[in-house]
Amino acid sequence: MKATATAHPIQGLVKYHGMRDEELRLPYHDSISVCTAPSHTKTTVEFEPDASEDVFLIDGEEVDGRGRERIEKVVDHVRELADIEHPVRFESENDFPTNIGFGSSSSGFAAAARALVAATDLDMTLPEISTVARRGSSSAARAVTGAFSHLHTGLNDHDCRSERIETDLEDELRIVGAEVPAYKETEEAHREAADSHMFEARMAHIHGQIAEMRDALRAGDFDRTFELAEHDSLSLAATTMTGPAGWVYWQPRTIEVFNAVRQLREEGVPVYFSVDTGASVYVNTTADALDRVEGAVADCGVDTRVWEVGGPSKVLDSSEALF
Repeated sequence: MKATATAHPIQGLVKYHGMRDEELRLPYHDSISVCTAPSHTKTTVEFEPDASEDVFLIDGEEVDGRGRERIEKVVDHVRELADIEHPVRFESENDFPTNIGFGSSSSGFAAAARALVAATDLDMTLPEISTVARRGSSSAARAVTGAFSHLHTGLNDHDCRSERIETDLEDELRIVGAEVPAYKETEEAHREAADSHMFEARMAHIHGQIAEMRDALRAGDFDRTFELAEHDSLSLAATTMTGPAGWVYWQPRTIEVFNAVRQLREEGVPVYFSVDTGASVYVNTTADALDRVEGAVADCGVDTRVWEVGGPSKVLDSSEALF
């Protein structure tokens, strides 16, 4: 009962904020994202009948505290679905920086869910597996189905699951990641989201934003899609910054990248910024403009990485197992 899987992290385009149910991680509203490749998480799991306890390792370090609780929640759900009680050995590795706003929890729980389902021989579709991953991180549901995906809100696993959105932008999009290292606490920001006086305003417009984003993606309209994503980033930040803790994640280099993007756009370059909860920046552009955009972002004094659109989570051959 062993399997290995991989998944790509996500960039939120219309981001969810706040959870109506923290136990099942049911978000208040829908969300849409795109997976960023080649960055990925690889996870190997094995259920061991003779073991005495679960073992959880990420990047070679044993996981404890809240991180362990979140993994256990996903593992326990799969054990319940598969009707087994065996302890599990769980090892995961990321090939990109974590906790700086590049979606490591999304790829982490997506790869975990895919591997756990495969190891227990459960017959589940990707949207069904997305409900398993969602118990660890709502954004992970979208990393399961991959590429451009839409997580629908709901009060149960039938409704609150992810689906992929087909769009011609999959081939055109290039993403420059501007690394601005600054630790963030996404879970706390979600927990207090509804206490912001801006939250009701966000809820009032988010359904229209989702409809606009789906329409722009279906039409393959680059500018409309990523202008919406840029505006949603600012809306998310307004809500986060006006919560009880007053979270301010942006750093001076974050603003510098914003300004560089706006200058390029004034010069006719198709480029837009986007941020999730964190200081690092996604800079969305086209393949033709990539070199110019990456150069301008690097001139802001940040490390950069370049992504294309990543596909869904997938099970790997046994030869690629981590143990």
